[in-house]
Amino acid sequence: MVLDGVDLLVFAAHPDDAELSCAGAILSITKEGGKAVIIDLTKGEMGTRGTIVTRKAEANAAGKILGLTDRWNLGLEDGWLANTKENKLPMIAAIRHFRPKVVMANAKEDRHPDHGNAAKLAEEAWFLAGLAKIETTHNGIAQKAYRPERILHYIQDRYLEPDTVLDISPFIDEKIESILAYKSQFYDPNSKEPETYISGKGFLDFVLARARSMGQLIGVEYGEGFTSTKKLGVRSISHLV
Repeated sequence: MVLDGVDLLVFAAHPDDAELSCAGAILSITKEGGKAVIIDLTKGEMGTRGTIVTRKAEANAAGKILGLTDRWNLGLEDGWLANTKENKLPMIAAIRHFRPKVVMANAKEDRHPDHGNAAKLAEEAWFLAGLAKIETTHNGIAQKAYRPERILHYIQDRYLEPDTVLDISPFIDEKIESILAYKSQFYDPNSKEPETYISGKGFLDFVLARARSMGQLIGVEYGEGFTSTKKLGVRSISHLV
């Protein structure tokens, strides 16, 4: 049980969303000895390729590459991530259990409808987790209200203008390694699975090109962009890239 909180909690509609969109951010924390957790909302059971079993194994393999403290799957329904109390309560319980400094979540607008819906769920769960009169438990023990300092949304398939960009140049190789842990989903010339939008080599080229374009915005080789509902601030000008 995590008692002192983690540095980063990432909500992801599907296993592999986090790796594709914010693996660099995760690695920037874990490589410095910090704690990061991924909460997958669904098992990705509606995906054309792979199975629940293979995707769970792939998520575990990717988690080891990223150095995660923990990884949960809430088992919500893939393709039907409705903004309901029933879907938000386990997310609130996860926030209160891990007590992260920062939450990251799916893009507010994207190609897959689950991504935008997951973003809305996460933002509301982030706020509601701070309300003491909303009751949740973990392993039968009542939880205390807790609201993290900040929630950010990573950028996925559709380009969104970032509010902030993180330099991930030192971690780009491990980011790609974590993506390729999902052997059933991404480019594998020996795969017998049906081809999908994300399974071709061109999609991995796109991932790298997106990271280069984000990095170019701040004058580094590779970057990851994030959006925020609230304005972002810095405590020191020396922290600016």
